[in-house]
Amino acid sequence: MFQQPNNMMEGQLHPLEMTQNASESEIARMRDEEFDSTNKSGSENHELGGSGDDQDPRPNKKKRYHRHTQHQIQEMEAFFKECPHPDDKQRKELGRELGLEPLQVKFWFQNKRTQMKTQHERHENTQLRTENEKLRADNMRYREALSTASCPNCGGPTAVGQMSFDEHHLRLENSRLREEIDRISAIAAKYVGKPVVNFPLLSSPAPPRPFDFGSQPVTEEMYGVGDLLRSISAPSEADKPMIIELAVAAMEELVRMAQMGEPLWMTSLDGTTCMLNEEEYIRTFPSGIGPKPTGFKCEASKETTVVIMNHINLVEILMDVNQWSTLFSGIVSKASTLDVLSTGVAGNYNGALQVMTAEFQVLSPLVPTRESYYVRYCKQHAEGTWAVVDVSLDTIRPSPTVRCRRRPSGCLIQEMPNGYSKVTWVEHVEVDDGGVHNLYKQLVSSGHAFGARRWVSTLDRQCERLASLMASNIPTGDVGVITNQDGRKSMLKLAERMVISFCGGVSASTAHTWTTLSGTGADDVRVMTRKSVDDPGRPPGIVLSAATSFWLPVSPKRVFDFLRDEHSRSEWDILSNGGAVQEMAHIANGRDPGNCVSLLRVNSANSSQSNMLILQESCTDPTASFVIYAPVDIVAMNVVLNGGDPDYVALLPSGFAILPDGMTVTDVGMADSGGSSGSLLTVAFQILVDSVPTAKLSLGSVATVNNLIACTVERIKASLSCDNA
Repeated sequence: MFQQPNNMMEGQLHPLEMTQNASESEIARMRDEEFDSTNKSGSENHELGGSGDDQDPRPNKKKRYHRHTQHQIQEMEAFFKECPHPDDKQRKELGRELGLEPLQVKFWFQNKRTQMKTQHERHENTQLRTENEKLRADNMRYREALSTASCPNCGGPTAVGQMSFDEHHLRLENSRLREEIDRISAIAAKYVGKPVVNFPLLSSPAPPRPFDFGSQPVTEEMYGVGDLLRSISAPSEADKPMIIELAVAAMEELVRMAQMGEPLWMTSLDGTTCMLNEEEYIRTFPSGIGPKPTGFKCEASKETTVVIMNHINLVEILMDVNQWSTLFSGIVSKASTLDVLSTGVAGNYNGALQVMTAEFQVLSPLVPTRESYYVRYCKQHAEGTWAVVDVSLDTIRPSPTVRCRRRPSGCLIQEMPNGYSKVTWVEHVEVDDGGVHNLYKQLVSSGHAFGARRWVSTLDRQCERLASLMASNIPTGDVGVITNQDGRKSMLKLAERMVISFCGGVSASTAHTWTTLSGTGADDVRVMTRKSVDDPGRPPGIVLSAATSFWLPVSPKRVFDFLRDEHSRSEWDILSNGGAVQEMAHIANGRDPGNCVSLLRVNSANSSQSNMLILQESCTDPTASFVIYAPVDIVAMNVVLNGGDPDYVALLPSGFAILPDGMTVTDVGMADSGGSSGSLLTVAFQILVDSVPTAKLSLGSVATVNNLIACTVERIKASLSCDNA
């Protein structure tokens, strides 16, 4: 039962809980009605001091209890199921209905919560003890079997080397049992106060198997092989106060950095980017997360834009790891939430606190991904003004594999009229970029690969895409425009899955093993294989991915326009066999005419071959452009265009990622200024080389895909060189 503080005198109500209108006679009457009684269901209510002679100077005087009526108990039990923590207003209202003082109601609910917690702990402890004993017994049984094993031929003791299989089996079983005991111990620690045994929430997946080419020489290159994300577990209870303190300080720093100008921020020479003055930063924020690690470079930038999205919806997307990683699929290759320290208050994300891991990418196998372990904190600063901040946790849990850490980074979001939001983004990281290929070093060091402008441009484009998805006033005059609302949603959803699949299989992620074939004469083409089994969104079998990145002396806009135009497709698309390509339908999803989803039909030049449909999404923003496509089944697309479920349409996307080379930053956008800016083009194919997932990959299949991508590159270079001339 709930024990009151020592200074509560017997027979008194707590003064804060007494209403001002309560007369002395009413209080006296209530005291006289309280007698010594007990109740099996926790209905007794100690209104007075705790038990024990040390708390009551008058031991001979009887404690006073109050036995509630059956009706009162039933009503409070029913209310408890709906709301175990009533506030003052609810307690007063319930007390008025049942003829009880608010303090009586308060004590009853306190006692009931204590009773329920005790029952729950007792049940959990019993269950854990039983399971733990079972595991110990199994472990002992295996040990005994191992120690008493005998040779099946002669009956004597087993010689060394004869039990390799059994030993291996027992070692695996013991390992499993140890993990199970550790898991149970961690759960039990919540209830019995024993030290928590840390265990990883992210299991270490088996690395992808290298190609089996028999005696053919194969050179294997692995990019971003750090095991940071695989080894990180949720924070311990001891870490959480430090994480909260770090998040609060990071929020204050982010807001100040977003609102400050010179001398903290300096405009770049081309006038397009805000760059951080590092010396001024150290003077302004001396108590950050510590000095920059040796060998690391600082990348910091700030960008502001207005996006077509309500500020509340934007906050919800940023705080939902799945929506966030989908929205920024071109930047975030994978992400997960390890622990939620706070879900926020008052039904929104104000005060929400999440411990996360993420991997950030450039769509090229030549740029290592950046892994980060950090806390994300959301706070409302004023009506219509929110901020979301990330800050690395490597100071709390250091790791030698950390190659990137996030100083306070994130965005300040301000409500604007008509459903728009003003977003100020600050991106501030310290990174070891030694693994970046020379082709991409200028782009990465300029900050355009991972900087604030990249995030803001992607956000702006994706907000336009979401707005077009919700649009209802679709013009009907243009030929091929899909006006069926359900059909538009299904086709856009299918295209979104296609883009996510493409982005997830191009970069140098830790989950990928890129292999370069030696002696083929095309060492810049990297290939990898994946098996597709029981995935309705992919055709079953062995999928071979091939990717290469190279420089073109042509502006990104011209490369983008050439690749997305169905009329010039036959100049580079070998698989279309020279057939004419016709756009059957399209959905505009942004202000730029290049942002659209199209359904293309390839009219085969050979009358004996059937026509082929291609789903294509092209998208462009001031920092990057993509043209992504996949062959689709005609019957399946008819279902999608009529509003059917697009999740069961099998896709193997291929395409292009177009980035500025970073050399002439005045032309980093897609607008063609006529300057000499070049482009970094990544070409990536996914080909189903065998419909049987268990089949072995043949060298001939790899050579075919290798030739396909090499010929495509040559055709693109030839066509654009002619245009440039």
